[in-house]
Amino acid sequence: MAARALLLALALALSACAPMAGSDGGPRRPSTVTVSGMGTTTAPPDMAEITTGVVTRAPTAAQALAQNNQAMAALLQTLAGVGIAARDIQTTNVSVSPQRRPGRDAAPTDIVAYEVVNQVHVKVRDLPSLGRVLDQQVAQGANSLSGIRFGLNDPAPLLDEARKRAMADARRKAELYAAVAGLKVGRVVSVQEAGAALPRPEMAARAMMSAAVPVAAGEQEIQASVSVTYVLEP
Repeated sequence: MAARALLLALALALSACAPMAGSDGGPRRPSTVTVSGMGTTTAPPDMAEITTGVVTRAPTAAQALAQNNQAMAALLQTLAGVGIAARDIQTTNVSVSPQRRPGRDAAPTDIVAYEVVNQVHVKVRDLPSLGRVLDQQVAQGANSLSGIRFGLNDPAPLLDEARKRAMADARRKAELYAAVAGLKVGRVVSVQEAGAALPRPEMAARAMMSAAVPVAAGEQEIQASVSVTYVLEP
């Protein structure tokens, strides 16, 4: 049953690109087969991104903002002290909002306080220092810490390796179809990259103990897929 299904798939692929005689009676186009290939590479991450910041509340907006400014200044100094470059720190959210007393039926209520939020996005390029960075942030008053995401500083070499594996996978499939049809795989007619997926966290994790915060970094997976057309020869 599997062999018959393979022959049917090959027949459909070949029929879509069967040799055609030109209107002028010239030579026919060669038979071709188009296949897709998938390649995957994995590697441990070497950088991380986090969102950290300070949330403060006070009776007035001015007081809440002053407290927040002081805490954030200390936080930014701490980041610089653990080796985070200025280019790797970017403010993502600053907000001031009134906090009202709970009421009934959505009726307006009195303002009881003001809340100020200041958050920054931080890239930690030296991954072994991530635990220490997190520990120092909390020690200096960070009470908004979330969104840890691992990645690679330079994913290009891994992506290229995934592309090579995708091409090899496409070649393997083409040779399988050609062998069933009693043909051989010839030259490549076209190559089209169907997609490339950059690093995503994997379930398997390796633990890194740094300072007071244990961090599981896991692995990064990169995928590439291609569509390749080959000439089929006798």
